Amino acid sequence: PINNIVVCNQDSIEIVFTTQNTGGVTTYAWTNTNTSIGLAANGTGTIASFTAINTSTVTQSATITVTPTFENGGNSNTGSAVTFTITVNPTAQVESINSQVLCNGESTDAISFTTTNTDGTTSYSWTNDNTSTGLAASGTGDITPFTAINTSNSSIGSTITVTPTYTNNGISCTGPTETFTITVNPTAQVEANDSQVLCNGESTDAISFTTTNTDG
Repeated sequence: PINNIVVCNQDSIEIVFTTQNTGGVTTYAWTNTNTSIGLAANGTGTIASFTAINTSTVTQSATITVTPTFENGGNSNTGSAVTFTITVNPTAQVESINSQVLCNGESTDAISFTTTNTDGTTSYSWTNDNTSTGLAASGTGDITPFTAINTSNSSIGSTITVTPTYTNNGISCTGPTETFTITVNPTAQVEANDSQVLCNGESTDAISFTTTNTDG
């Protein structure tokens, strides 16, 4: 018997058939019900290493039927067929996320991660390269609204990298990451100006407004 196989898209598979018979020669012929997984419809002998394929949004499964033939002394007989399945999980995927630009003290929008995969379970882990914006360095699942922080005098930003993991049939597959940014502008600020006292008819000094903010 051959154990059922579950793999991720683009994993490599090789299957070697064996027998309990100790004399003669046993050969194997096999058929495959689903060539979309990257395996031919039929063949003989060992299934040589091939790359499992699943370009869909659901798991793909193929049933492999193996028929043994025993040959000895010029005679041959065909034995009972054995079947097993090869299941290929799709690539884990996360939809793109809109970046956000906020002011210091504003609340971010909730960030919900979604996928086009329609079966199995997709989970999400994320990392943040700049915790000074008010977001933790890492986490899992959706990001609930939080208060954006910027105590500096220029805009700051976080780049968030999201990694999806697809789990089905007891196997987890990690997919390509998605990135987005959260930019936090500093609080608007104006430097104090000196008050002026003048006589009727006198000209005021020029009044120029300045800020410590260095961008924007």
